[in-house]
Order: sequence, then C-alpha cells, then structure tokens
Amino acid sequence: MTASLEIVAQAVASWLDAGPRPLILGICGSQGSGKSTLARGLIERPGVRAAVLSLDDLYLGKAARAELARDVHPLLATRGVPLTHDVALGCAILDAVKAGQGVRLPRFDKASDEPLPEAQWEAVDGPLDLLIFEGWCVGAAPQSDTDLAAPVNDLERTEDPDGRWRRAVNAALAGLYQALFARLDRLALLAAPGFDVVRGWRTQQEAELRAALAAAGRDPALAMTDAQIMRFIQHYERITRAILAEMPGRADLTLRLDSDRRVIAKT
Repeated sequence: MTASLEIVAQAVASWLDAGPRPLILGICGSQGSGKSTLARGLIERPGVRAAVLSLDDLYLGKAARAELARDVHPLLATRGVPLTHDVALGCAILDAVKAGQGVRLPRFDKASDEPLPEAQWEAVDGPLDLLIFEGWCVGAAPQSDTDLAAPVNDLERTEDPDGRWRRAVNAALAGLYQALFARLDRLALLAAPGFDVVRGWRTQQEAELRAALAAAGRDPALAMTDAQIMRFIQHYERITRAILAEMPGRADLTLRLDSDRRVIAKT
C-alpha cells in the first residue's frame, strides 16, 4: 500500500464511521498525479461497497465539442476544460447514489476521443457506502476577472488573445460545475510540486496508453506524440495552477507530492 493510499484510506474510514452513508469523496489532482490508482486502491477495501466515477468519463464526444468550438470558441474542440463535460449526467449519477439507487457509470475511450456506448458502461448496484469522484479539476473554484486578464502560456497568448475562451470556461466553472461539486461530502487533493512536472507525468500516461493499445491489438499511434502532449496540457494549465494555489486552504485533506509522487507532507 502506497503512503498516499494508506493516508487517504485512514481518512475515508474515519469519515465513513462518522456517517451518514453513502459518502461522496472528491479526489482532485493534476494529470498523472495518481488519482486513478488511488481510487482503485480505495474501492478494494473489504467491507465497503464502493465505486469510482471519473470526471474524464463525463467528457462530451467530438461532435458535441465541435458545436462548442463553432458556437463559443475553437479551443473547446479539445476535451478537458469545463464546458467539455456532461455535467447534467454527473449530477444525476451523484444524486442517484445519494438516494441509494443503482447506477450505470459512463466510460470514455481516450484513444478514440469518444464516449463508449451505454451498453459498455459499468452497472453498479445500490446502495453504496462510498463513491469516489476523481478528476483533474474536481472541486475547483472559479477565478476573478482580474486573474483571467493575463494569459498563462503560449496557447492563451496566441489562440485566446481576447480571453474569450478562458472567460467562457470560467463562467461554466462558476455555474454548473459548482452545482456538481456541491454534491461532494469530502474533498482530497493530490498536490503536485508545481505545474512544471505535469508534462512529464502526462508523457508517462501516454506511454502507458500506447502500450495498452498495442497489447489490445489497436494502433499505438492513437496515443499523443510529445508535441501533442505539450499543446494539450496548456489547456489545463490555468486551472491547475489556480487549484495548487487555493485548494489546499479548503480541502479536507491535502497530500503534497514530490516529482516522483511520493507524499512529502499532509494537511
């Protein structure tokens, strides 16, 4: 059991003992921080009926994002930021879990960049003791207009010079996403040492995806190249930096990680 899993498992046990159940636990962390591995470890605890919903599995498909790109801003063709998820579906799932009902958990295929058909979703019988809702911006707060003014990277400088994309994303984060995150009972943060490590972590993830595709007889070229990764993570940079700055002050549990994902502090 890794240090992060042991620490979070102890916290979850105390939260479950305090009741009521089900507990909806949000786990936030940048790309590659180990959220999915942590979530899988938590649901394997004996005596607890648990399941995992990933924010990534709520991504809209390419056609829906193409509409957003046409009607709002071209950068919304790329999955990732608020506005590119099916928030209503997420709310419905969390509400059903809270009501003790069985649910079907959606799944998204990153290689094809499309949601899987509903027939391939995971069926989970209710009631649950624990639902883990994990994602790179789970629990994130919107920024002020002042914070939005200056671009944070080349993508924003060259493709969003007037700030229209980041204002639209921020408005979504301030609205429907806060309604989704309000359904969380507890929030844990895996805090990277800084955004600079995220490129390396994301590159590792893509290498794992490439290997998995090859093992499944699919084209490894469906995974992103290093150049594509560099552009891709710039879509996430603004909100990730904001999370690292402000979320530790309000999360129920924060694990500060080093560049090898080892826990160096907890609050």
